[in-house]
Amino acid sequence: MTLIKSISGIRGTIGGQVGDNLTPIDAVKFASAYGTWIKQQRDKDNYRVVVGRDARISGEMIQNLVMNTLVGLGIHVVDLGLSTTPTVEIAVPMEHADGGIILTASHNPKQWNALKLLDANGEFLNGEEGAKILKIAEGTEMNFADVDSLGKITINDAYIDLHIDEVLDMDLVDVDAIKKANFKVVVDGVNSTGGIAIPLLLERLGVHPVKLFCEPNGHFPHNPEPLKEHLTDLSKAVVKEHADFGIVVDPDVDRLAFMDETGEMFGEEYTLVACADYVLSKTKGNTVSNMSSTRALRDVTEKHGGTYEASAVGEVNVVSLMKKNNAVIGGEGNGGIIYPESHYGRDALVGVALFLSLLAEKKMNVSDLRASYPSYFMSKKKIQLTPGLDVDGVLSTMEANYAHENLTTIDGVKIDFSNSWVHLRKSNTEPIIRIYTEAPSQKEADSLADRIISEIKAIANI
Repeated sequence: MTLIKSISGIRGTIGGQVGDNLTPIDAVKFASAYGTWIKQQRDKDNYRVVVGRDARISGEMIQNLVMNTLVGLGIHVVDLGLSTTPTVEIAVPMEHADGGIILTASHNPKQWNALKLLDANGEFLNGEEGAKILKIAEGTEMNFADVDSLGKITINDAYIDLHIDEVLDMDLVDVDAIKKANFKVVVDGVNSTGGIAIPLLLERLGVHPVKLFCEPNGHFPHNPEPLKEHLTDLSKAVVKEHADFGIVVDPDVDRLAFMDETGEMFGEEYTLVACADYVLSKTKGNTVSNMSSTRALRDVTEKHGGTYEASAVGEVNVVSLMKKNNAVIGGEGNGGIIYPESHYGRDALVGVALFLSLLAEKKMNVSDLRASYPSYFMSKKKIQLTPGLDVDGVLSTMEANYAHENLTTIDGVKIDFSNSWVHLRKSNTEPIIRIYTEAPSQKEADSLADRIISEIKAIANI
């Protein structure tokens, strides 16, 4: 497995060879590079970095390596312990810290871990700053502190509660209406930190949580990507418990998907659509999602008189375009809600609170809410990369083959047909080519994806 270095962080599998996996030596090297970059931002007496982790098995080991490396650079560390990605993001500015590191491989299986790197705003680094850190990691400019200048580690386990306080204080979160609705919700926390944060949030909102896989031990009971095929236990539990709906998050709680009262997926693409519908009904403005997200967000935005634009895939790209367009809400079709009123980061806690506010206001069940939105169907497939495969050459050939269609090439190749689209791109987080399609029916979406996969395999001789 090649160690993946991108704007999504430093990501790899645990164990194996140095430089090919996320070994202890690699964790120390990239933590050292990040700490050096922090110190290069400005000259000051005291530097501070917030560090938190999801519950995966390797988390404590990697976190201790990372924190003590920062200590060795003379940087003070605020240790949040078990936390969520959005919690670390809001903690950075609250602590007046210089940056933050989240130890999580997000939706990847348990053998993976990663260092997700934040700036002083609690936001992911852009490509330019990320490139500087990678350059530092390969050089010799890292300079560690002497014995009298070592950093210190301070433990602060209050931030999930502080995060929930912040969510409940948002103007559009109607706490009273949610409490009156008396919702019952099944929560799949995939045995990570969502199992801590989401039930606590629900209880504060007067919602009765039924916990499923909410023990934060890192033993994921199913593939942690919140897709329909991985959620049969949640589906059964929603029906058995006569719950109003189900909630599932990924291990670091920045992705959010819902299941309706019949045990059917609401559709992770429609998490953002529903939350945007609610926000836009109260706050006029624009929206942004990435190029691999559903057209339904555009439709809902235009219904409310706003303008929709699409960015390249990657949270930092979405955030950049949101700031440029003054978007009032945005995110990614993988269930990532970015609500600037809170902070510029994907946040499942914010998404849950907005969704509950919408349901309480509409007084309708989740299946009826889903039926009220424009209906598109997506297919999300992938091709495993083989060593030596010229991905850029494959994408260039596909671009040439479809030059007569409406093409966008800011991130791979997106081909817009009259009533469907396909987006082909190399993943930032896995050694794969992603093939996303959307069409008026599932059959058409799957058929388009299969056709494109066949064309790619023919070009690449695989």
